[in-house]
Amino acid sequence: MNSLKKDLNKQKIIAIILAKGTSTGLKNKNIRPINNKPLIFWPINAAKKSKYINQVVVSTESVKIKKVAQRYGASVPFMRPKNLAKSNSSSIDGVIHCLNHFKKNKIEFDYVVLLEPTSPLTSHKDINKALSILHKNRKKASSIVGVSKNISHHPSFLVKIRSNGKLKPYLKKFGSTMRQKISPLYFFDGSIYISKVETIFRKKTFYHDNTLPYVTHKYKSFEIDDIIDHICVEAIFKNKKKIK
Repeated sequence: MNSLKKDLNKQKIIAIILAKGTSTGLKNKNIRPINNKPLIFWPINAAKKSKYINQVVVSTESVKIKKVAQRYGASVPFMRPKNLAKSNSSSIDGVIHCLNHFKKNKIEFDYVVLLEPTSPLTSHKDINKALSILHKNRKKASSIVGVSKNISHHPSFLVKIRSNGKLKPYLKKFGSTMRQKISPLYFFDGSIYISKVETIFRKKTFYHDNTLPYVTHKYKSFEIDDIIDHICVEAIFKNKKKIK
């Protein structure tokens, strides 16, 4: 394990935090206070505390977000083009734009870690552990993404509404299976994305046949997209010591 850590310490690793100034679900979401800090503070703090990350970069088109990010120690070496900061802009385009910025300046990285402000419960321990898992398995895998166990929204418990207004099971019959007996399924929870940089340029995605899962605790799967999410995550922050 020590040799793995030494080898991982030799890798050049960049953490990219994408933070648009516009938000349809929650105004000024990325700098909205949560647990007494702006939302963007949490991924910056987690990345800076990681023992493996060499550079923490925030990609934004917002001057306001840029100033907040710099205040908490992130680098903002460029302003993201407006066409990459629309509501329908893809995260992967933002990641590749950032990597290309450094590539043009002859700075290249081995791994890229994508952290989203909407998942403020991701910690430096998660980053370190996920990086270690991926690097240990680097001969057979080239990316790792956060997933969480799907329980309450498992297909066994889903239904449709017929045209006559009555319920119809999504699967063959109405779910009466005990939760302990259902086949385990997982969903992408947005908590963390890591990839070999050369794979990102080649596949332009974190998801492919060589992607590993980083299974997170249920409480870390919350993403802040609206005020209800915000209230839930605020409560989790205040009660984290009670969560095992």
